[in-house]
Amino acid sequence: MDNEKSFIALIEKSIKKNWDADALTDYKGVTYQYKDVARKIEKIHILLEESGVKPGDKIALCGRNMSHWGVTFLSVVTYGAIIVPILHEFKPDQVHNIVNHSEAKLLFVGDVVWEGLDESAMPNLEGIVQINDFSVLVSRSEKLTYAREHLNELFGHKFPKNFRKEHINYYQDNPDELLVLNYTSGTTSFSKGVMLPGKSIWSNIVFASKVFNMKPGDRLVSMLPMAHMYGLAFEFLFEFCSGCHIFFLTRMPSPKIILQAFAEVKPTLVIAVPLIIEKIIKKNVLPKLETPTMKFLLNVPFVSDKIKEKVREQLMNAFGGNFYEIVVGGAAFNQEIEAFLRSIEFPYTVGYGMTECGPLISYEDWKNFKAGSCGKPVDRMEVKILSRDPQNIPGEIICRGDNVMLGYYKNEEATREVIDEEGWLHTGDLGVMDAEGNITIRGRSKNMLLGPSGQNIYPEEIEDKLNNMPYVNESIVIQALDGKLAALIYPDFELAFANGMNEKQVEEQMEANRVAVNAQIAAYEQIARVKIYHEEFEKTPKKSIKRFLYQEAR
Repeated sequence: MDNEKSFIALIEKSIKKNWDADALTDYKGVTYQYKDVARKIEKIHILLEESGVKPGDKIALCGRNMSHWGVTFLSVVTYGAIIVPILHEFKPDQVHNIVNHSEAKLLFVGDVVWEGLDESAMPNLEGIVQINDFSVLVSRSEKLTYAREHLNELFGHKFPKNFRKEHINYYQDNPDELLVLNYTSGTTSFSKGVMLPGKSIWSNIVFASKVFNMKPGDRLVSMLPMAHMYGLAFEFLFEFCSGCHIFFLTRMPSPKIILQAFAEVKPTLVIAVPLIIEKIIKKNVLPKLETPTMKFLLNVPFVSDKIKEKVREQLMNAFGGNFYEIVVGGAAFNQEIEAFLRSIEFPYTVGYGMTECGPLISYEDWKNFKAGSCGKPVDRMEVKILSRDPQNIPGEIICRGDNVMLGYYKNEEATREVIDEEGWLHTGDLGVMDAEGNITIRGRSKNMLLGPSGQNIYPEEIEDKLNNMPYVNESIVIQALDGKLAALIYPDFELAFANGMNEKQVEEQMEANRVAVNAQIAAYEQIARVKIYHEEFEKTPKKSIKRFLYQEAR
């Protein structure tokens, strides 16, 4: 076996090295040390073994972020079984379908998720275990029932003279072996099972270890869903393999809770999606800078520098004041917010990836980061732009290397559509790449629209301008059946009503926004009409809008 690319070896090494250190904490709750995690892993191994689970069997896991979620994940992979993480935000039918499609033997589930599920819709499961306390909710196997009832006794038999780190001997994975089966939550289609081999996870972790340089004892707040590869790889696995102390926000992470956690934990690194950063800045920072007095002072040379320095300091403190950089990924960054962060020399960077790469494709340290881009190709990955002029004319971004998936589970057709004969993964994203290797994304190829004379229209670029208009929360630009562009807008009703506006005035403002944006864009990109939505658009866990749900609005 190629030990050099063993993800499981990284876990084993970290547990042994950091035995007495704090590992996982449920925010405002219990803390487990690395040795506690190791003990729990051993108990779940016994449960799996006694239940008849074999290496290569599928085990599904669905619940909110918490320490026991992390423990379950580590237990399954170190046993040699294939983990199927399922987003707790998925509808019950989606969870049922994924459990059935993946052929999972067991389901580990959180208490909130379990309330909505129907065990009869998952007939092939041998059992359902609650992750909160590892109690058995449903057992269709006498072996499972016996194993859970006698677990402490079986553990005592196996380790009669105390459990020590010398006892740890985890499954030895092959780098090309399927380890994680992760179902996508795509913006353009329904879920597909992404088959990630051990080397993909290993490669992402090793790269992160090199560029972030996190040390044992460093702290991190985990707020992105761990069932999504971005949150899993960079808010849990990489930190765990580095000996860090991870704090899980077990509740829905509102900006208020997030800021409170940052203030208390003071993380060494912040991993986020644009929406979280944008909300914090739009609500807490920009209003203070948009007063007439402040606008005037920002144009006074020396005074302006002092204000920007103060704003930077306040924003740094809002995120705990102890971090090296904020890594933003998962979706496009609002240009206005990015320009503002740039102007105050805030330490942020934007990465790019997808579930199919476990997830990383490109990244650059904030000190060398080129504004508007999403970094350079990461180690062990090649990236190309399918364009006759890749530096100036957008083309599809393709990549290959250790991070790339094996394919889609039980879907050869979909696999062939995205991975060509030479092993290049076709991302479906459009972009350019400069001479230094910086990648700039222009949009999704599936989202690209054709203008009246065949011009390429990138709706994301128009949306970015719309989202900077007064009282706009978010928007989608689509092509109507008559070929004209329509803007679907979810206004910031809360702010508008707080400022004394009524619904008719909000409508008039959105129409004024349409006219203002049209004045900034080409004739073939003009928005013909606006449709107002009263609820925010449905999102993926990366907080990208599920665009395919809104095409009927044409």
